[in-house]
Amino acid sequence: MAMRIAAKSAGPGEAEEEPGRAGGRTAGAAERAKRADFTDVRANNLGFVLRQVRAEGRCSRADLAAKTGLNKATVSSLVAELIERRVLRESGSVIGNIGRPAVLLSVDTGYYASLGVEVNVDYMTLVAVDLAGNRLLSWRRAHDGAHATPGKSVSALAGLAKRAVDRMDSEGRQILGLAVAVPGMIDNDGVVQRAPMLGWSDFDLTGRLRQAMRDPKYAVTADNDANLGAVAEQRFGSWAGVSNMIYLTGEIGLGAGLIVDGELRRGATGFAGEIGNLLIEVDGRVGRVEDFAGIRAVLDELSESDDIAGTEVEAEVEDIVTRARAEEPRVVAALERIGRCLGAGIALAVDLLNPEAVVLGGHYQALSPWIGPAAETELAARTHASGAGGAEIVVSALGHEAPALGAATGILNDIDAGLMPTPLGR
Repeated sequence: MAMRIAAKSAGPGEAEEEPGRAGGRTAGAAERAKRADFTDVRANNLGFVLRQVRAEGRCSRADLAAKTGLNKATVSSLVAELIERRVLRESGSVIGNIGRPAVLLSVDTGYYASLGVEVNVDYMTLVAVDLAGNRLLSWRRAHDGAHATPGKSVSALAGLAKRAVDRMDSEGRQILGLAVAVPGMIDNDGVVQRAPMLGWSDFDLTGRLRQAMRDPKYAVTADNDANLGAVAEQRFGSWAGVSNMIYLTGEIGLGAGLIVDGELRRGATGFAGEIGNLLIEVDGRVGRVEDFAGIRAVLDELSESDDIAGTEVEAEVEDIVTRARAEEPRVVAALERIGRCLGAGIALAVDLLNPEAVVLGGHYQALSPWIGPAAETELAARTHASGAGGAEIVVSALGHEAPALGAATGILNDIDAGLMPTPLGR
């Protein structure tokens, strides 16, 4: 089911046009502009009301009118549509000072589900959420993405997603969409231009996945894992709601999701955030941030295994953490040096973007007691603004789940913006 905005007649008290907007146009052009303007205004207002209810938890129509500045007739019309679309529901009442009890509204969490999946070198993660962002499913499966063919990975993705769809269907839920997080460069059409860690190049992921899932009625999309990790952090993380943030993936590859002025920035063609390719100089060595500070660099230097299978990455990182906790000198020294290299790369990004927070995700979470302080010291020493411009290096509380959660969350963000779903049967 592809979400769409459906225009409808104006409710009581709603203006369908702005006086004077049609001057100098033909009657047909004026009418088309009027309809387009109204559709946009109504969509914005639907999203505005939904966001207000989400923020309040539960509130009445009168509360919404007072808090949004919309008149009561307009609020009643908008709420009626949101209830009809199964986005809001009436959830009890409260007795006020005068008059009859006020009916309370809340987000309808019982009808829709949004699916997000991440495919990476050593695992796949699937998260399903309801309209309030509550997790309905959270699955993680081992997957040797480094050695699987693109076709095999798509089959595994489709199989995991179909299981989730079946589970949601058994609960009477309608799927809003399926979004996939990939550690690579993905264009705006869902084609993976490059995902070197997976061995993918010019691969039409969304097209192949739709085919494997027999052309589902809901939207199937894909985006970079760092972008989607940033989306999750902005909504659910320790720094939720922050306007300027950088999220670092902390997987085998190193990418960054950029939140700038409250919005995810993908760049002109979707390729922004490749922090791993920035050049840094540390202790006389010059190289890419990813080569000096990525998780692959950690494993290459500290793993006691000569040949690490893709599915063994997490186990190897856990072993390194155990040795660091035991204060093994070589391990501690290496992690601190890697943290300095990471801090050097972060300093370049901070000088460019001036974020409030730089969030360490993925495997960096487990390694943060050793790489974090070293990165903070290097950041403070290298940035031009005093105090790193206020930027703090923080650790994700979402862990490896962030990209998949962000994939599911992005669909909710579209609804919050006014792109309302249509229940089946309408």
